Amino acid sequence: VHKTIDSPGVPCDHSTVKENWGVLKNVRVPIRPHFGVMGLAPAEADMVDSIPPSYTGGNIDNWRIGKGATMFYPVSVAGGLLSVGDPHASQGDSELCGTAIECSLTGTFQLILHKKGSLPGTALEKLNYPLLETQTEFVLSGFSYPNYLAELGPKAQSEIYSKSSVDLALRDAFRKMRHFLMTTQGLNEDEAVSLMSVGVDFGVTQVVDGNWGVHAGIKKSLFAGGDI
Repeated sequence: VHKTIDSPGVPCDHSTVKENWGVLKNVRVPIRPHFGVMGLAPAEADMVDSIPPSYTGGNIDNWRIGKGATMFYPVSVAGGLLSVGDPHASQGDSELCGTAIECSLTGTFQLILHKKGSLPGTALEKLNYPLLETQTEFVLSGFSYPNYLAELGPKAQSEIYSKSSVDLALRDAFRKMRHFLMTTQGLNEDEAVSLMSVGVDFGVTQVVDGNWGVHAGIKKSLFAGGDI
């Protein structure tokens, strides 16, 4: 039992803590309800820490994954094993303090299985990362280590907390967006990189979940003359 509330989720005796009320008195934060955790089970380990996100989703902590959004995940194990949790009333990009405005949420979900044989020629072909689609854009999730359980070896679930960086997450988001543009739009590499520089928004998703995240978003309106 901790003597102070020094990080999210630690057990504390509140009678021993002097709580600081009345902060941010004149601030009103608009709600952006979303589930911080949503994803499938990875194949690399039977028992997996729920904090670091990975290629099958998980604790992505992107507020854009909210009402009306569609998420695509690669299926790694039989049955998929969807998990949903960590509901937030609102959160900013980065979730800098390690926690958002936590709340209780009840979600309604529609699950659709896309068979592998139906994927060639679509944006889902060879998809190996979480892909978000909204009415107006596509958002790709990059991580410091796209599949940290495989990349970091037997001690991955502890070492991930000391090895992450925004640089690595940005590089991963760049590589994924480059591949996405080349495969869905038929762009060559130079065209894809050029378009990323002028038409793709990169942002820091979170720097608190062990495997840090950078997301890359591209507006559907850029391809108004074609299909995606």
